[in-house]
Amino acid sequence: MAFQPIIDVAARSVFAYEALVRGPAGESAGSILETIGQSELYAFDQACRVTAIETAAALGLGDSSCDLSINFLPNAVYEPRACIRTTLQAAARTRFPTRKLIFEINEGELLSTPDHLADIVAEYAAMGFRTAIDDFGSGYSNLNLLAKFRPDLVKLDMELIRGIDSDKGRRSIVSHCAAMCREMGITVVAEGIETLGECSALNDLGITLMQGYLFAKPGFRSLPTPAWAI
Repeated sequence: MAFQPIIDVAARSVFAYEALVRGPAGESAGSILETIGQSELYAFDQACRVTAIETAAALGLGDSSCDLSINFLPNAVYEPRACIRTTLQAAARTRFPTRKLIFEINEGELLSTPDHLADIVAEYAAMGFRTAIDDFGSGYSNLNLLAKFRPDLVKLDMELIRGIDSDKGRRSIVSHCAAMCREMGITVVAEGIETLGECSALNDLGITLMQGYLFAKPGFRSLPTPAWAI
């Protein structure tokens, strides 16, 4: 696992660390997933959750004010309450507070099994867990899905963020997305920030939760300290 901070530029603090799967030579999560067969998805998903919690606990994240965001595979969840048991056991064993857990769903996966995902999100919410839609606006956006799932957080895709300081179209889209989410009580996170201009433009739009190389690259088995751009 590698960890990348999501920072609050207004409070100058780390809001959460996202746990990212990495291969032994630093391979990306996508390249690792390509080697996982359908019959192995459940075991892989469970192992990732447990490893994320165990590593975060060992690094002291459980004793900090920061949350832990974990990506999960919806197709590996056959029944939400049954599939969360191993996660809860890992949290109990490491004394990691479950209230600090956030579960991220990639936006592209929302369209594959929407009813199943709606059940998962509803069950997680009933159990007190927060959920996030990752890569929102990456090309699969469906506002009906946003209304259907009502996540706690939406992470705007980096393609919407790239060059937003000099692109009126992107700025308008992000501004309206942020306003819509606020009206729905959904917290907005901008990801993929690489320049001070992008950071400043997002801050001007009232988006203060950000993630990207401008602040910190993912740290393998470590919790990087962000560089404060503004």
